Amino acid sequence: MSERKLEVDPALLFERAGLDQGHVQTIVGDALRGCDDGELFLEFCQSESLVMDDGRIKSANFDTNQGFGLRAVAGEQTGYAHASELNEAAFTRAGAAVQAVRAGHDGAMSLAPLATNQSLYPDDNPLGEISFADKVKFLGEMDAYARANDERVRQVSVSLSGEWQAVEIMRADGQRIRDVRPLVRLNVSVVLGEGDRQETGSHGVGDRIGFGTHLE
Repeated sequence: MSERKLEVDPALLFERAGLDQGHVQTIVGDALRGCDDGELFLEFCQSESLVMDDGRIKSANFDTNQGFGLRAVAGEQTGYAHASELNEAAFTRAGAAVQAVRAGHDGAMSLAPLATNQSLYPDDNPLGEISFADKVKFLGEMDAYARANDERVRQVSVSLSGEWQAVEIMRADGQRIRDVRPLVRLNVSVVLGEGDRQETGSHGVGDRIGFGTHLE
């Protein structure tokens, strides 16, 4: 078994759902036996967004999503099954669904590519890095800053969003690839007006690090 070293807590994708990693690997191996290629893709994602319009919070959202997709390739045929739940019954149903593509086909699983991965960003979840109150305060400061720089400012909209996604890919040969993808973004839109004339300008920045860099 080969495995990319990455700190993805097993409790996140397996233990919290009452899943045994070895049993899931067996289900994947059985489902893809006789196929040329295929894999199980698991995902857990948390996201948050705040929008301030003219000094007031217009919307604030927090979501948690999870699910998986199972793909099997046999010759020119591809079978795919997915679900938004992580449990043994769902994996078993998905395995039965994709097995249809291997009927009458006796293939050999293709070798996985050699791992050349490099760590390009931290694994930390940015959503809990800054308190909700501090995020709201920051949006208010951005609104005030924009208005203080030009008396012609008529409207200011500021949005702050963050996402933390953990994924794992399981192949039939036992290879497991894991990744954690943080993402934050800040957008500002300003409307300036003078008389009957109005102009709108906007700018956004984002990267795969925490909120701290943007809130400084």
